[in-house]
Amino acid sequence: MKYSALTSVSSLLVVVILHLAHGWDAPWFCHGYECPEFTVVNTYEDFEEREYKGCRWITSDSASDSDSDLKAAFTNLWDYTQGNNQAGGILNAHTWPALVTTTEVRERREKNVSVSFLVATENVILPTPNALIREETMPASTIYVRSFSSLSSRYTVQDNLDKLRNALALAGKSFNTYQYTMAAYENPWTLIDRHDEVWIHAA
Repeated sequence: MKYSALTSVSSLLVVVILHLAHGWDAPWFCHGYECPEFTVVNTYEDFEEREYKGCRWITSDSASDSDSDLKAAFTNLWDYTQGNNQAGGILNAHTWPALVTTTEVRERREKNVSVSFLVATENVILPTPNALIREETMPASTIYVRSFSSLSSRYTVQDNLDKLRNALALAGKSFNTYQYTMAAYENPWTLIDRHDEVWIHAA
């Protein structure tokens, strides 16, 4: 009996050690791809408060938030990962989410829009990009997140953004009122079991 109990405890310790060595368990909506690592600090009725570790992104500016301009920026990034760079190097592009970040320049009534891909940790040194691509590092950050499962559109993103901003105000949270991010974890042709998010950084 003592031997069996000792064996069970030893087996449990091995499982725990292996789990710790493996590190972060990405959530289901990463679909087995690499995602930026985060910890859920608090869960509220209408949003989550997450602490993200610092991570690297490649970014391409979009001329506007129109579908055609966003597609052009997305294509710039995809082509870069597939060898359209000075070294002709291929990068691991199997990461989620793809980000569409909008910064409102209210005094000029303009919006600056960009599209970003997460840089996989295996891509330590990136090939020199062309003028359309830049590498950025997001420092460790507190981000407020609202998730939704409906098909992404301007209406659904704006609706969830409004709900997130209202919920943050009611919760007394300080947040960036000029910038927001749509985090896409799904391909456009995925019709069921979708998961996408709206992000707002804490102020």
